[in-house]
Amino acid sequence: MPTSSDQTSHPTTLRDRAVTLATNAGARALHSTEGWVLRHSLIPTTPFLPLDVFAWTDRMENRASVVRKELDEVLSHREDLPNFQDISIDQASISNDDGWKTFFFKAYGFRSEANCQRCPETARLIDSIPGMVTAFFSILSPGKHIPPHRGPWRGVVRYHLALKVPEPASASGIKVGGEEAHWEEGKGLLFDDGYSHEAWNGTDDTRVVLFCDVLRPLRPPADQVNRALIKAIGWSPFIQDARNRHEAWERRAESLRWGNNS
Repeated sequence: MPTSSDQTSHPTTLRDRAVTLATNAGARALHSTEGWVLRHSLIPTTPFLPLDVFAWTDRMENRASVVRKELDEVLSHREDLPNFQDISIDQASISNDDGWKTFFFKAYGFRSEANCQRCPETARLIDSIPGMVTAFFSILSPGKHIPPHRGPWRGVVRYHLALKVPEPASASGIKVGGEEAHWEEGKGLLFDDGYSHEAWNGTDDTRVVLFCDVLRPLRPPADQVNRALIKAIGWSPFIQDARNRHEAWERRAESLRWGNNS
């Protein structure tokens, strides 16, 4: 007869397996249609993209210092923040320690009202970006390395606003499709996470970016297809599981010192 701990952990393992299988099957289906979508792209399909393909990137850099102030408050609660794989279980294949922390604002239709209230200026800035799909603070511990991987769908492109980049800045970086770049505090990077990419923090301090996925501008009918797929992804078992996990973290956070600051 199983112990009480077995009774608790076994269903969770089965659920995680089911979510992972569904996620992998969905990713394969998405990848099969990417070529058609990319042929309709209105912006480059290169690993890194020029920032001026989006008008809002200047606004992000102009407000970086305001976002940094709110980030500093978040970092004062770093130990309470969830690891990425605790929210999105498929991340366990690339991160299984506490070196990659997250603080979510939005993801595929889900909005963390509690976190948006904790960082109201950051939330307003995120809300001003057309085609926003996902946004969160991505927090890498000293020495953390995220191995090569690729995103599930090239109908979005990824933006990093560098908020905290320890010196030497050259010791941290990201490689996308074989091309390497380094974050510069207060500046943005735009890239296509559909290419194999990896990131690392080779310093003795924490590196943080505001991580945003936005819709890729496409000619019709690919634009309509892309928007429909993004909406469908939001209802997938993968996203619903992540939402449930984040809401569980929010409930725990309310009982901690977070509750006194929101």
